[in-house]
Amino acid sequence: MGGNQTWITEVTLLGFQVGPALEFFLFGFFSLFYALTLLGNGIILGIICLDFRLHTPMYFFLAHLAVVDMSYASNNVPKMLANLVSQNRTISFVPCIMQTYLYLAFAHAECLILVVMSYDRYVAICHPLRYSVIMSWRVCPVLAVTSWACGSLLALVHVVLILRLPFCGPREINHFFCEILSVLKLACADTRLNQVVIFAACVFILLGPLCLVLVSYTRILSAILRIPSGEGRRKAFSTCSSHLCVVGLFFGSAIVMYMAPKSRHPEEQQKVLSLFYSLFNPMLNPLIYSLRNAEVKGALRRVSWEQRSV
Repeated sequence: MGGNQTWITEVTLLGFQVGPALEFFLFGFFSLFYALTLLGNGIILGIICLDFRLHTPMYFFLAHLAVVDMSYASNNVPKMLANLVSQNRTISFVPCIMQTYLYLAFAHAECLILVVMSYDRYVAICHPLRYSVIMSWRVCPVLAVTSWACGSLLALVHVVLILRLPFCGPREINHFFCEILSVLKLACADTRLNQVVIFAACVFILLGPLCLVLVSYTRILSAILRIPSGEGRRKAFSTCSSHLCVVGLFFGSAIVMYMAPKSRHPEEQQKVLSLFYSLFNPMLNPLIYSLRNAEVKGALRRVSWEQRSV
């Protein structure tokens, strides 16, 4: 390192570079979405805990997905909202790296939980007689803990590789949070190793799981079409289509963000893509599961009725 280089102690999050009126509108708009994210996922988590009929492996993993979504949004959105109404948009470097770590950990965990949920549906529909043995209450916690642990360890690998770099400028991140690709632009050293590891992680945590999900659902669809009862086919398809919608939204936006050629997505478009998987997806997930899932709607009615009776 040369003598004219100085280490960064804080950076400025440029966020959405728009006028004051539009900033005020975005603050209200994103605040509403964030409140709906916490409310929707909180309701899903609450009814799964309160209704014993939902104490099944499928809803056990759905509860973990709700926790991930609330944590994911809470890691990124509050700072973004604060920056929309404040002229001081700086963040210390250590909290910035911590935000990057949590963002990666929650994203990786969500990928793996979605894969486990697809496996759960595959076993339930394709091997119903063995379901209680394969997805026992000894196996489910192990799958959930493994998803969280692998997500955290993968995120730690990225952060360790980031911290080996010298950071000396330009002290500005053209994003609304400390997103990993934007943080790497602050480094005054070769980041090719980081880029290679990010791409390899995308293959492992995005393309690999997505292929497993697609294979599972190909076999699930084949099994559903063989169900003789029309009501049975409708119920199975309704449950699986909800999960498939969530998978499509999350994996689609993440793959476009991290695996498509960067020249096709200017920085402002990347911010919009980031909003999809850090705010919009966590808000939409409980809506998709509640609107398309008869069991969740029934549980919500039962819990509401019990609360009124009390």
